[in-house]
Amino acid sequence: MQSSAVPELAHTHTRPIHWVATATALAGVVALSSLMQPKAATAVQTPAPGTKSAPAHTAPPDPAAVEFPLECGPVDVVVKKHVAGDLDGDGRPETVAAVHCDASMGTPPDGLYVLTRAAGADTPRVVATLVDPEDRTNVDDFAVRDGDITAALLGYSSTDVPRCCPDVRTSVKWSWDNGAFVQSEPSGARSV
Repeated sequence: MQSSAVPELAHTHTRPIHWVATATALAGVVALSSLMQPKAATAVQTPAPGTKSAPAHTAPPDPAAVEFPLECGPVDVVVKKHVAGDLDGDGRPETVAAVHCDASMGTPPDGLYVLTRAAGADTPRVVATLVDPEDRTNVDDFAVRDGDITAALLGYSSTDVPRCCPDVRTSVKWSWDNGAFVQSEPSGARSV
Protein backbone atom coordinates (compact mmCIF):
# COMPACT_ATOMS: atom_id res chain seq x y z
CA MET A 1 0.00 0.00 0.00
CA GLN A 2 1.33 3.33 -0.97
CA SER A 3 1.06 6.25 1.42
CA SER A 4 -0.34 9.57 0.27
CA ALA A 5 2.02 12.41 -0.48
CA VAL A 6 -0.52 14.89 0.92
CA PRO A 7 -0.89 14.89 4.67
CA GLU A 8 -4.26 13.91 6.02
CA LEU A 9 -6.49 16.94 6.59
CA ALA A 10 -8.48 17.19 9.79
CA HIS A 11 -11.53 18.76 8.15
CA THR A 12 -12.12 15.86 5.77
CA HIS A 13 -13.53 13.72 8.54
CA THR A 14 -17.10 14.58 9.64
CA ARG A 15 -17.57 15.01 13.32
CA PRO A 16 -20.76 15.91 15.24
CA ILE A 17 -19.65 19.53 15.49
CA HIS A 18 -19.70 19.78 11.68
CA TRP A 19 -23.35 18.64 11.58
CA VAL A 20 -24.29 21.12 14.30
CA ALA A 21 -22.58 23.96 12.44
CA THR A 22 -24.33 23.01 9.17
CA ALA A 23 -27.76 22.81 10.84
CA THR A 24 -27.21 26.16 12.57
CA ALA A 25 -26.19 27.84 9.32
CA LEU A 26 -29.23 26.38 7.49
CA ALA A 27 -31.60 27.53 10.25
CA GLY A 28 -30.11 31.01 10.02
CA VAL A 29 -30.67 31.17 6.26
CA VAL A 30 -34.31 30.04 6.62
CA ALA A 31 -34.97 32.56 9.42
CA LEU A 32 -33.36 35.38 7.48
CA SER A 33 -35.31 34.57 4.31
CA SER A 34 -38.60 34.72 6.21
CA LEU A 35 -37.75 38.24 7.36
CA MET A 36 -36.78 39.40 3.88
CA GLN A 37 -40.16 38.90 2.16
CA PRO A 38 -41.36 41.39 -0.47
CA LYS A 39 -44.14 43.78 0.50
CA ALA A 40 -47.75 42.90 -0.36
CA ALA A 41 -49.01 43.96 -3.76
CA THR A 42 -51.05 47.14 -3.68
CA ALA A 43 -52.11 47.56 -7.30
CA VAL A 44 -55.74 48.60 -7.73
CA GLN A 45 -57.62 48.53 -11.00
CA THR A 46 -59.65 51.67 -11.47
CA PRO A 47 -62.90 51.38 -13.40
CA ALA A 48 -63.35 53.28 -16.63
CA PRO A 49 -65.24 56.57 -16.27
CA GLY A 50 -69.02 56.08 -16.24
CA THR A 51 -68.95 52.39 -15.19
CA LYS A 52 -70.19 50.97 -11.91
CA SER A 53 -67.82 48.81 -9.95
CA ALA A 54 -69.05 45.51 -8.53
CA PRO A 55 -69.31 45.26 -4.75
CA ALA A 56 -66.63 43.35 -2.89
CA HIS A 57 -67.01 39.56 -2.99
CA THR A 58 -69.49 38.36 -0.41
CA ALA A 59 -70.41 34.85 0.59
CA PRO A 60 -73.85 33.64 -0.50
CA PRO A 61 -76.54 33.58 2.21
CA ASP A 62 -76.45 30.46 4.38
CA PRO A 63 -79.83 28.68 4.48
CA ALA A 64 -79.05 27.41 7.99
CA ALA A 65 -79.24 31.02 9.25
CA VAL A 66 -82.74 31.69 7.86
CA GLU A 67 -86.15 31.18 9.40
CA PHE A 68 -88.31 29.82 6.57
CA PRO A 69 -92.06 30.54 6.40
CA LEU A 70 -93.02 26.90 7.08
CA GLU A 71 -95.37 25.54 9.71
CA CYS A 72 -93.75 22.22 10.67
CA GLY A 73 -95.16 21.75 14.16
CA PRO A 74 -92.87 19.58 16.30
CA VAL A 75 -90.62 18.44 13.42
CA ASP A 76 -87.60 20.26 12.03
CA VAL A 77 -87.20 22.16 8.77
CA VAL A 78 -84.91 20.35 6.30
CA VAL A 79 -82.93 22.14 3.58
CA LYS A 80 -83.03 19.51 0.83
CA LYS A 81 -80.71 21.35 -1.55
CA HIS A 82 -79.39 24.85 -2.11
CA VAL A 83 -77.47 26.61 -4.88
CA ALA A 84 -76.08 30.12 -5.17
CA GLY A 85 -75.75 32.63 -7.96
CA ASP A 86 -76.21 36.30 -8.78
CA LEU A 87 -79.87 36.38 -9.81
CA ASP A 88 -80.49 40.13 -10.04
CA GLY A 89 -77.17 41.28 -11.51
CA ASP A 90 -76.07 43.37 -8.51
CA GLY A 91 -72.79 41.48 -8.06
CA ARG A 92 -73.88 39.87 -4.77
CA PRO A 93 -74.89 36.19 -4.77
CA GLU A 94 -78.32 35.00 -3.72
CA THR A 95 -79.14 31.47 -2.53
CA VAL A 96 -82.04 29.35 -3.80
CA ALA A 97 -83.11 26.66 -1.32
CA ALA A 98 -85.54 23.74 -1.56
CA VAL A 99 -86.96 23.19 1.91
CA HIS A 100 -89.55 20.90 3.53
CA CYS A 101 -90.71 19.67 6.92
CA ASP A 102 -88.95 16.56 8.21
CA ALA A 103 -91.86 14.11 7.91
CA SER A 104 -91.34 10.59 9.19
CA MET A 105 -93.59 9.11 6.48
CA GLY A 106 -94.59 10.01 2.94
CA THR A 107 -93.18 12.69 0.69
CA PRO A 108 -93.55 16.13 2.26
CA PRO A 109 -94.12 19.00 -0.19
CA ASP A 110 -91.23 21.38 -0.85
CA GLY A 111 -90.97 25.13 -0.78
CA LEU A 112 -88.48 26.87 -3.06
CA TYR A 113 -87.16 30.12 -1.63
CA VAL A 114 -84.74 32.87 -2.70
CA LEU A 115 -82.49 34.20 0.06
CA THR A 116 -80.46 37.38 0.10
CA ARG A 117 -78.47 39.44 2.53
CA ALA A 118 -78.78 43.22 2.41
CA ALA A 119 -75.51 45.15 2.14
CA GLY A 120 -74.06 45.46 5.62
CA ALA A 121 -76.55 43.01 7.18
CA ASP A 122 -75.40 39.90 9.04
CA THR A 123 -78.56 37.81 8.76
CA PRO A 124 -79.95 36.58 5.44
CA ARG A 125 -83.69 36.68 4.75
CA VAL A 126 -86.25 35.14 2.41
CA VAL A 127 -87.10 37.60 -0.37
CA ALA A 128 -89.17 35.40 -2.68
CA THR A 129 -91.22 32.20 -2.55
CA LEU A 130 -91.03 30.49 -5.93
CA VAL A 131 -92.85 27.30 -4.91
CA ASP A 132 -95.22 27.32 -1.95
CA PRO A 133 -95.48 24.05 0.04
CA GLU A 134 -99.26 24.50 -0.03
CA ASP A 135 -99.08 23.75 -3.79
CA ARG A 136 -98.32 20.12 -2.72
CA THR A 137 -95.44 19.72 -5.20
CA ASN A 138 -91.85 18.55 -4.86
CA VAL A 139 -88.86 20.33 -6.34
CA ASP A 140 -86.54 18.06 -8.27
CA ASP A 141 -83.27 18.87 -10.00
CA PHE A 142 -83.00 22.66 -9.76
CA ALA A 143 -80.09 24.88 -10.76
CA VAL A 144 -78.99 28.47 -11.28
CA ARG A 145 -77.58 29.21 -14.75
CA ASP A 146 -76.85 32.64 -16.20
CA GLY A 147 -79.03 34.32 -13.58
CA ASP A 148 -82.03 32.04 -14.26
CA ILE A 149 -83.44 29.40 -11.93
CA THR A 150 -84.55 26.15 -13.58
CA ALA A 151 -86.35 23.31 -11.84
CA ALA A 152 -88.52 20.27 -12.35
CA LEU A 153 -91.68 20.24 -10.26
CA LEU A 154 -93.24 16.90 -9.37
CA GLY A 155 -96.96 16.87 -8.69
CA TYR A 156 -100.15 14.82 -8.89
CA SER A 157 -102.69 14.52 -11.67
CA SER A 158 -105.58 13.88 -9.26
CA THR A 159 -106.38 13.34 -5.60
CA ASP A 160 -106.57 9.58 -6.32
CA VAL A 161 -102.79 9.40 -6.88
CA PRO A 162 -100.99 8.28 -3.69
CA ARG A 163 -98.99 11.12 -2.10
CA CYS A 164 -95.87 8.96 -2.23
CA CYS A 165 -95.73 8.77 -5.99
CA PRO A 166 -95.97 12.00 -8.01
CA ASP A 167 -97.10 11.34 -11.58
CA VAL A 168 -96.75 14.80 -13.18
CA ARG A 169 -93.42 16.45 -14.01
CA THR A 170 -93.28 20.11 -15.08
CA SER A 171 -90.15 22.01 -16.09
CA VAL A 172 -90.14 25.65 -15.04
CA LYS A 173 -87.80 28.63 -15.19
CA TRP A 174 -87.72 31.87 -13.22
CA SER A 175 -85.94 35.02 -14.36
CA TRP A 176 -85.44 38.34 -12.60
CA ASP A 177 -87.40 40.99 -14.50
CA ASN A 178 -88.31 44.52 -13.33
CA GLY A 179 -87.78 43.76 -9.63
CA ALA A 180 -89.58 40.40 -9.50
CA PHE A 181 -89.11 36.78 -10.44
CA VAL A 182 -91.15 35.86 -13.51
CA GLN A 183 -91.99 32.19 -14.09
CA SER A 184 -92.03 30.67 -17.54
CA GLU A 185 -92.70 27.14 -18.68
CA PRO A 186 -90.78 25.81 -21.67
CA SER A 187 -93.05 24.50 -24.44
CA GLY A 188 -93.90 20.83 -24.08
CA ALA A 189 -92.50 20.75 -20.55
CA ARG A 190 -95.42 18.94 -18.94
CA SER A 191 -95.43 15.15 -18.75
CA VAL A 192 -97.52 12.55 -16.97
